[in-house]
Amino acid sequence: MKKTMKKSTKGFLNNLITYAIVIIAFVFTQMALSKMIPGVTISRSLKGQLIPICVYIVMAVSLNLTVGISGELSLGHAGFMSVGAFSGIIMSGWLLNAFQMENETLLRLVLGMLTGGVCAAIAGVLIGIPVLRLRGDYLAIVTLAFGEIIRNVMNCLYFAVSDGKLIINFNNPRIDGTLLYNGPAGAVRVGRIATFEAGFVLVLLTLFVVLNLINSRSGRAIMASRDNRIAAEAMGVNVTKYKLMAFVTSAALAGMAGALFGLNFSSIAPDKFKFDTSILVLVFVVLGGIGNIRGSVIAAALLTG
Repeated sequence: MKKTMKKSTKGFLNNLITYAIVIIAFVFTQMALSKMIPGVTISRSLKGQLIPICVYIVMAVSLNLTVGISGELSLGHAGFMSVGAFSGIIMSGWLLNAFQMENETLLRLVLGMLTGGVCAAIAGVLIGIPVLRLRGDYLAIVTLAFGEIIRNVMNCLYFAVSDGKLIINFNNPRIDGTLLYNGPAGAVRVGRIATFEAGFVLVLLTLFVVLNLINSRSGRAIMASRDNRIAAEAMGVNVTKYKLMAFVTSAALAGMAGALFGLNFSSIAPDKFKFDTSILVLVFVVLGGIGNIRGSVIAAALLTG
């Protein structure tokens, strides 16, 4: 009993340290941006990297949930990021053009990120149900293929708003109305509404979701399945269910990060989410330590900066 309580207290303190690092870094950055710290300035280049740093922290932590905690190698994380990015951009553009919400930037940003998370979660369920029955290299190959398929599908889609209605065409760029998404050219005329503060909140939300999942009963079932699948199944653990839970949660967080990332640019193309992006996020996870959430935060922040 004492041993369990000691382990629980240690985990709580470790989580608290992780939250503290993120909050202190945010406060320090805000003070530096406001020139409240004598002799400390943030260059224009680094200012432009603040939102991508938040995005890649979320991407690294969410991928670590799949790779480190669940024990499944996924090489298609950029696919979920792209689903979230373009669905969030289209939602924001539709709200702007259909409801004239020019001044409601925060609401558009929140709804865009939520839309990105939901769409990526749906994609995670559709991909995860068949894919998570595979193991090892086979799983990695299929997730890699998923990322490339998503990118090629997005090259053939066209979205526009006409009279408040969202119009979708496949492989046909001739659409009446205000064009939101232009096939291979990607999202056009994107309102840059992403903020560093929203990125900070998303990082905290991601840490809260992932750390609480890890320390929950479901998290223990996920790690048991990772350590010994046969023993976990023998004890009555539904391995597919818990692995799918981790996979979908990871996809939803990646989708929200993608929406924030997409709304930080005036235009963004599908080629931004190639295989290289998935490998970049995997590098953050490996260098930070597989299964080490705090390490993913630090590695993603330092390497992106």
